[in-house]
Amino acid sequence: MQLSHTPAALSISFDDPNLVSAAGLVPAMRLADTAGLSTLAQHRMSIAGDKGANAGAKISSLVAGMVAGADSIDDMDLLRHGGMNRLFTRIYAPSTLGSFLRAFTFGHVRQLDAVASRFLINLADQSPGLVPAPPAATSGYVFVDVDDTIIEVHGHQKQGAGFGYSGVRGLNALLATVTTPKSAPVVVAQRLRRGSCGSARGAGRLIADAITTTRRLPAMAQQKILVRADSAFYGRPSIHAALTAGADVSITARMTPNIQNAIATIPDTSWETIEYTDALFDEDTQTWISSAEVAEVPFIAFASKKAADQVPGRLVVRRIPELNKKNIDQPGLFDLYRFHAVFTTADPALLDTVAADKTHRQHAVIEQVNADLKASALAHMPSGVFTANAAWLVVAVMAFNLTRAAGTIAAEALARATTTTIRRRIVMVAARVARRSRRLVLHLPEGWKWESQWQRLFNHGHSPPVVVSS
Repeated sequence: MQLSHTPAALSISFDDPNLVSAAGLVPAMRLADTAGLSTLAQHRMSIAGDKGANAGAKISSLVAGMVAGADSIDDMDLLRHGGMNRLFTRIYAPSTLGSFLRAFTFGHVRQLDAVASRFLINLADQSPGLVPAPPAATSGYVFVDVDDTIIEVHGHQKQGAGFGYSGVRGLNALLATVTTPKSAPVVVAQRLRRGSCGSARGAGRLIADAITTTRRLPAMAQQKILVRADSAFYGRPSIHAALTAGADVSITARMTPNIQNAIATIPDTSWETIEYTDALFDEDTQTWISSAEVAEVPFIAFASKKAADQVPGRLVVRRIPELNKKNIDQPGLFDLYRFHAVFTTADPALLDTVAADKTHRQHAVIEQVNADLKASALAHMPSGVFTANAAWLVVAVMAFNLTRAAGTIAAEALARATTTTIRRRIVMVAARVARRSRRLVLHLPEGWKWESQWQRLFNHGHSPPVVVSS
């Protein structure tokens, strides 16, 4: 593509009061209104003083800004241009929104957590494909994945910032997502912690909250839930929180001596070759040719603790040949393996050894959510005040879930798309605002490739559009 003009043949003027750069915010925020975002925040937030006034409208402004791509408080100015004030009311200045966030206490953040939970439930009602019940032909499990991630910060004025497990100075965000075999993950619980915080700190409470929210989603009350996590969460608080809430667990086990001893009891004949990474399927033998094998053995977690703390289950083990053999006097005479163990309480009738291993490896789906959030609203922690950043995390989660719901309604192809893709195709569409016959008319670009997807989302919350000649 080349420019059609010389530099001298073009001039610019920022003077059109009727243009907007993010017309997709109209159907997206209509979906948010239908799901009760503003009403929930207004009724459940109790921030005192003038900074807490109109909490519902302020939370909606923050969500709208993040849906449009804001990753700082100053970026909320992108809502204050052209014809936006003809499409929306109560568009707050960044300074007002910043003061609002800095007024949060820990209790107010927990109130916002409750808003986020109920907002997701309402979004799922509006968009049945957001978290559909698992098909009968699958394992029947709904997957709740738990993980934490470090959000890097700079400077020395961020409360709670510290060096975490990654060696990066930042704040620690603990997230829980829910996924079914036919849906992409959405976030059901979140918590911001100090950067130096251990991964498992407070995870039990978050897991309990996540399962409670998942149970309240449409058609989820009686579904089996499997909580998946890595070895950082292999501990009594996390596992017991999941089991107490009626869920099963699939958690990577640390290679402690008792785990190693259990693996040593597995007979060589029990190992089964699996489809793994670069495995090839042999048509002649109808088997997978792979260097990875799995087996399992009964196992009691926390066997050294009192009886009430012990958890019976299965140890599903994957072994991979160790290619980097060290400290071997006679290499080649011994078979050495790397072992990866997963402790699970999943029903063997639903997940056999191979399926349990494969299902656990799919826990990595939460890394996509971490990356998505960091590429959007969590690119920065915008405030020096810890509770303001904690509230920012909750709002970012609500914006993520809203964007996912909007994409699911717009098109099946967008149901698993990233926030960036949905924003590019649906949200950031330029339009000119006009008024005809006492109706607002949005004039959108001719030839927009994703017109049908945009219109499907629009029609979800509006009456069928009236065609107006230009």
